[in-house]
Amino acid sequence: MKIIPAIDLMNGSVVRLYKGDPNQKTVYSDNPVEIAKKWEQNGADMLHIVDLDATLGMGSNLSIIKKIIENVSIPIETAGGLRDESMVMDVAQIAKRVVLGTLAFKDKKTLKKLLENLGHEKIVISVDHKEGEIVIHGWQEGTGIKLIDAINDFVAMGFTEFLLTNVNRDGTLEGPDLNFLEQACQLKNTNIIASGGISNVKDVIDVKEKNSYGVILGKALYENKISIQEAKKIA
Repeated sequence: MKIIPAIDLMNGSVVRLYKGDPNQKTVYSDNPVEIAKKWEQNGADMLHIVDLDATLGMGSNLSIIKKIIENVSIPIETAGGLRDESMVMDVAQIAKRVVLGTLAFKDKKTLKKLLENLGHEKIVISVDHKEGEIVIHGWQEGTGIKLIDAINDFVAMGFTEFLLTNVNRDGTLEGPDLNFLEQACQLKNTNIIASGGISNVKDVIDVKEKNSYGVILGKALYENKISIQEAKKIA
């Protein structure tokens, strides 16, 4: 299982939001490059970088993301606001993987084109949900689409990589949503990264037992409730 720290960017700073709410944010650092290097030195397998400003249509942290990529050697997957083909292709040139959420649900034609151009290993589909129903546009908009139906549809298209977040757990330290994670991990031809609610070592053990491909460490890591080293021992 891959241990993947999250670096969420807003106004150039490293932040964490509570349940995706931009009005409930905690700032952890104004030096994202330093944080990225720290997590790399601590043994992270990959970094998950989210441009929250781009997600919420409030700006871009792309120049900082480029700087991080220049300064670390572990793979970077980039998420947030990648909603048109040219931007996805640009970011895909510099990042190991691109994470697509809103575009994946809104524009299947472009998604198929990106799959042909980049290959399935380069694209991670973000299946963000509230109690089993997919949400998009920075978690602000419901779709009425059921989580497992969505994953099955993407697998049929040829995708294998998925980031699974229960929005109601994200940034809460209340523990991961093991129910939907287990359902997703049982689907064939899927690599599922678990995200949201991780608070301690036991949560990482629980996620691993569901056969997750990876786990995102966010608030628990920034608040010293778990270390990358501890998580790696479990993984």
